[in-house]
Parts: sequence; C-alpha cells; structure tokens
Amino acid sequence: MPRTLFDKIWDAHVVAEEAGRPAVLYIDLHLVHEVTSPQAFAGLAERGLEVHRPDRTVATMDHSIPTNGLPIADDAARTQLRTLAENCAKHGITLYDAESTNRGIVHVIGPELGYTQPGMTVVCGDSHTSTHGAFGALAFGIGTSEVEHVLASQCLLQRKPKTLEVRFEGALREGVSAKDLVLAMCAELGVGGATGHVIEYTGPAIRALDMEGRMTVCNMSIEAGARAGMIAPDETTFAYLRGRPHAPKGAAWNAAIERWRDLRTDEGAQFDRTVIIDATRIAPMITFGTNPGMGIPVTARVPSPDDAGPGERAALAKALLYMGLTAGEPLLGKKVDVVFIGSCTNARISDMRAAAAVMRGKKVAPGVRVLVVPGSQDVKRAAEAEGLHEVFRDAGAEWREPGCSMCIAMNGDMIEPGQYAVSTSNRNFEGRQGKGGRTFLASPETAAAAAITGKVTDARTLVGGAS
Repeated sequence: MPRTLFDKIWDAHVVAEEAGRPAVLYIDLHLVHEVTSPQAFAGLAERGLEVHRPDRTVATMDHSIPTNGLPIADDAARTQLRTLAENCAKHGITLYDAESTNRGIVHVIGPELGYTQPGMTVVCGDSHTSTHGAFGALAFGIGTSEVEHVLASQCLLQRKPKTLEVRFEGALREGVSAKDLVLAMCAELGVGGATGHVIEYTGPAIRALDMEGRMTVCNMSIEAGARAGMIAPDETTFAYLRGRPHAPKGAAWNAAIERWRDLRTDEGAQFDRTVIIDATRIAPMITFGTNPGMGIPVTARVPSPDDAGPGERAALAKALLYMGLTAGEPLLGKKVDVVFIGSCTNARISDMRAAAAVMRGKKVAPGVRVLVVPGSQDVKRAAEAEGLHEVFRDAGAEWREPGCSMCIAMNGDMIEPGQYAVSTSNRNFEGRQGKGGRTFLASPETAAAAAITGKVTDARTLVGGAS
C-alpha cells in the first residue's frame, strides 16, 4: 500500500503499539542543551538510572552562552552550563561546550556536523527541533519529562499524528526567500492550522531551495501548530551531507544513499489534508502582531480587527494595542530601534551572506542597534573567511559570538520596553525579545534593510528585484 514519507519513518521506528494507546517509538538522535536537561538528568539520578545510549545523545551549550565575548554574568546561566558539563562527563555524552571549536545553536550544529540524517527520528527539549526535518527526518521537540524518558530508554511514547501536505506550486520571485515562504504559510494556516499534524513540504518551490532554506522552512513548522515538518531527501540533501564529520563514509555512504532514495512519499499515498500555495504570489513578508501567523507582505497595510473572523477579532485588537499599531497603516516606514540577525531560523552562512549583500558599503541608520549573531563557530569562521564580519562591522553592526542571543532575550541581549525590533528569529510573542518589546519577524534581507534605513523597508528597493 502506498505510504507517505512520514508513514515510512514512523513504521520503521515503532517498537511496540497497542490499539488505543501511544506507540513506543525508537529515537535515533537525542539533542540536548543546558536549559531543558538539568531536571531530566536529576530524575535519572533519583531513580538510579544511567543514560541508555550515550552514543545517540549529543549536547551543546547555546541558550545561556553570552554572545558578547564577556564572561557569564548570570548565576543561573552559569549553573546551567556547569550542570550540563557535569552530567555529560558522568554519562559519557559528547558535549560541544563553551570552548569547543564546533559549538553552536543545537539546530545549527546537528546538521552541519552530519549528525542529522535522512530517515532518522530526532528529538530535543526544544520546540524548533522540526528544523532537522529538512533532511527527511521525523524531528520534534519534547518536554523535560520526555527528555528523561529518552535518556533512560532511547524510546518515547507518542500518539501517531495526522499528515498534512503543504505544496508550494511555481517558483519564488526575485528577492523572496525561504523565510518569506514560511511566514506566508503561517499567515495562511494560522498558528493552529496544522495542529495534530506532521507537515510534508512539497512542490517545485521547495525543491528549488538549498538545504539552509529548507531548514528555515521546517524550523517554523511549529509556528503553524504542527508537530513536525519534513522534506523528502534528494540530491541537494546528499550533496550537503557528503563529507560531514559524522555522515557515513565509504561503502557505508553508498549504502546510506540507497536507503535514503526510498525516503519519499509513494505515488498514490494519501495525506489527511493537502494545502496548495502559489509560490509566485509570495512577496517579502513581515509580521505585524504577536504571533507568527500575523504576517503580511512588507508592502501591505496592517489589517483591521473588523475584517477578522469572530474568533480572531479580539486577539487581533489586543495584538495591535500591544504593538502600538493602527489598522490600515502601512508598515513601510515604521521606525525601528533594534535589528537582530541570528537564531536557529536564520543564522547560517547563507543568511549571513544575504544580510551582508544588503549592508555592503552602507552604514547602519543613526540610533539603530544591530546584532549579527552566527549560529555556530563553523558559521562564524566561514563568514570571517569571506570577510562578511568586516561588512557588518564597517556598517556599524555588532558581530557577535555564536549563541541563541536576542531570540529569547538572554544574557542582556534584549530590546527595551516600547522598542521595535526587526528580527530573523521565529517568535514574536509579547515579551519574547524583552519585556514590553515589539518584534517584527522577517527575513535576513528585510532585517538588513531595516538596519540601513532605520525603518521597515522593502529590501528589494536597496538591491533590486522590486516589483
């Protein structure tokens, strides 16, 4: 019987299943960081348990690491990092610590080091684990108690989700990026539109994306309510993985390629739902409200609560009040105080290049603070080898050390009450980037354009491609 990509991976990892009960699912790769793991390790200690498969667990320090190059000032952060190091040493877990030359954001280093591979089940105590689905993996975030379960058993109780195909027909226009594509999807589906489903992204616009663009798309699956997002592996995937430190080598690589080629949805397989989006109609996007589904083309006007459905009217009115916006006003020209280019959504080398292309030879607008934060030490080295750090510094931006940084307002990297920020991160909830701060989510190009002009700007007007 024809099966979807999701069904193939799910079926291959079910250890035990009884009707009406969650399945026992085997986990291939467990990613760990300092924020959600301490309680899980403490739970193991209380029960006298060891980590069942330390070779299947990889840890990094990312959330609590300062990106300004200064010592850790926060006691809680210092404790989290020390605890992670102690737990990894005790249980024999590979750790990319503060001194590691490969340290970085967990969802950046997993793929770039070759840990993430097609056909895997991947979990992490972090909601944006869906990033790894770009490789044809079933990847999703888990809670602290579930982190403990995986550490103890390498398995997890899961109810089988439904499947949702999101097919992007046509090609993206000049000046439109993967971030715009996924923000457009979130605006169409809403933050709950994919609840209970795993999304498989299909169509020519998806196939045309490079791996880093695919990761951006899958990263934000959770923002539409999905359990995970996936893209079937292809030659683009294989080319990215070839030669990565932890990817298969030699004969094992050839055997892996043969297995991976079957990881696609069979002709005739049925999804529970299908949504078709015309990629040719997508413009550079920006959010205006307080969830990622409140997005519009950067050239559009803020929608009115009066035009929303009864269930959305109050939420939209509340969001506009918090954001200090008025229905019908354009976002173009809105003054910006801070720009953040980074996060597990957009802190890879292609994102750095995209931002630098807009900022090269220009200066940051007076009074605007700009943080450019690479997603890993590897990204930082690659960017510096290309001279991108000099582009940012010459423009007047801060070139930082790798870490989560202003995405979650840690280590002093935050916006002040009432300030507006254009951010390449994935969430714009109230206070997400600082208490009382107001966040517009956008692509690296749109963020860089705001940095240069000091206001919300269509980046195509700076580099060409406007229509």
